[in-house]
Order: sequence, then structure tokens, then C-alpha cells
Amino acid sequence: MSFLPKPKLHHPKLPTNALGFTRRDYEGAISTLCAGCGHDSISAAIIQACFDLDIEPHRVAKMSGIGCSSKTPDYFLGASHGFNSVHGRMPSVLTGANLANRELIYLGVSGDGDSASIGLGQFAHSLRRGVNMTYIVENNGVYGLTKGQFSATSDKGSKAKKGTINADEPIDLVGMALQLGATYVGRGFSGDKDQLVPLIKGAIRHGGAAFIDCISPCVAFNNHEGSTKSYDFVREHNEAVNRLDVILGRAPITTAYGPGELRDVVQHDGSVLRLRKLHSDYDPTDRVAAMNYLQERKAAGEIVTGLLYVDPEPSDLHASQNTVALPLNRLDDAALCPGAAALARVNAGLR
Repeated sequence: MSFLPKPKLHHPKLPTNALGFTRRDYEGAISTLCAGCGHDSISAAIIQACFDLDIEPHRVAKMSGIGCSSKTPDYFLGASHGFNSVHGRMPSVLTGANLANRELIYLGVSGDGDSASIGLGQFAHSLRRGVNMTYIVENNGVYGLTKGQFSATSDKGSKAKKGTINADEPIDLVGMALQLGATYVGRGFSGDKDQLVPLIKGAIRHGGAAFIDCISPCVAFNNHEGSTKSYDFVREHNEAVNRLDVILGRAPITTAYGPGELRDVVQHDGSVLRLRKLHSDYDPTDRVAAMNYLQERKAAGEIVTGLLYVDPEPSDLHASQNTVALPLNRLDDAALCPGAAALARVNAGLR
């Protein structure tokens, strides 16, 4: 982790959001990742998204595991809550924190090794349970901290920097997220900030399990010819299904698009996902169609990006467990210890 803070001097004319914060107020420590790492671009996109959404930094709880990707929460939202867990265990820590205090905004940052290998079970159960979170995987297809071995998301037939060819089938985290019931599923590219920032904004505003698989080239070990997660390969094979804007419902919105080119999806909190369709037959609210489309384009050698699926009326873990609305640390003794009569009723219901 980096402990080098950025200078606190602010130019008096820096733009501010509705809360009076500048973009600098959403930054963190100086990054120690390799120059040009895609992860730093994702951090910048998260900073921009939180600035645009007028989020108070102390309302965010950022969680991570182990790996290059799991270092990145130190580089954004320095004034937020944070927890760096052990390898692959970020989802369970986030789930527990969410159950204890639903009033925070939960942001889980992981990597393809952290989530698709040792943490695959944790990844799966957090999504199927519908934890209200934004789960971002910074996917570079290698183990960067241990010098570039293939990860579980490396495409079959891709070439390592030293020339080795990967013989294993990849784990498709987006396909798994769709199958497991995530209610907001997207794929982004660290080299496309215009697409990534609104994709993150939409995930943060979503009231359920939101997952974003973000291809993030490793400039040290996986940005060469033959890699399917390099900057050049993704740019050449990127198939964007839509462009996304997030509208918070303040001032009236006008657009220059013609009829039939836009689709508005109203989320649970009243915010609007405004989708500009690039493919007229793509429906982001059809889970099965999204899964089929991903497989079709994969067979054609394309990497599908954009908002792949969204449920406009999501449910979360608190709804299924019928939990109390107040955070646990704000419950008084009467609520925490309802007495012998309440215990007797519970026991009677189990007989």
C-alpha cells in the first residue's frame, strides 16, 4: 500500500460539485502501480463518478482483497471507510458490513485472481444473495504481483509475455454474474473512460447486486502481441452494445438524439439510466438474451462492453432477510434484547 499523501493545496478556482467538494477531495494516496497501469484509470473513473454523484466520501465503504487491484482503494476516496481483507475474502467482509449498516455505500474492488480463483465461491455467493454493492473486478488476465502467470480469466490460446500459450478455458465472470442473479451487470475497459464513468455511476445508484468486469491491461506482463487483454487487442475487438448516461432527476434533460435511439430505464431511487442503443435488437432488461448475445459475440472473437443487463426493480439481501432499517450500532437495548416472551415466540415457531 502507498502511504504518500498527495499535496493538499487546492487552486481556488477548481470546479466543485453540489456539496462544495472538488475532484481532489475524492482522491487518495499517490499510486505505486506501474506507470500506464489500467487500474489507475479505473481509480480515476471511480473518483469522477463519486464527484459527479455528489457523494459524501465518508458515506462510502471500500473493500478489497489481495493483489494489484486490491491496492487501488488506497488511491481514491481517502476520506472514506476502508477494509483490506485477506486473499479472496472481500465479498464476505463486505456482506457482513452491509448487514450491520445498510446506510453506507459499499464498493468492492477485486481482481481476476482475487475473485476468479481463490475467491470464486465468495464472488458467487455475494451475487446470488443480492448484496447491495458495486463489485468491480479489475481484470488483467495475469497475476501481476507474482510476475505474470496466467489467471483464471486468461483466454484459451492467449500468449504470455515469455511465449507460453494458455491451454485452459477462461472463467467468464460476466456470464457467471448473469447466471447467479446479479441485477446490474456491465463490462468496461480501462481505456474507455467515457463509457466507464457512467457505468460506475449507474452501478452505485442501483439498489441491488451490481457487478462490473473491467478489462484493465497489465503494462508489465500482459500488454504484448498475442495477449487478449492488451490495450491494442481490446480496442480492436471491442463491441459496445450501448452508451450510458445517468440522470438524477434535477433539471429537465434535453437531447439531440432522434426518436427510437434512446431508452430510459428508471431505477428504484428515481434515477434514470439513459441508454443510447448501438444495436437496435439489444435489450438490456432481458437476462437470457444478454447471456446468448455474449456467447454469440465471443464466438465471433469480440469483447462485448457496456451495460449488459439491468433489472429496474432489484431486491437486496436486507429485503430477503427482513432486517431492521437502522444500523446495528444505533439499536438500543430494548431492540437488541426483546425479552423472554419474544424468545418464546421464536422457539414456538420452530417446533
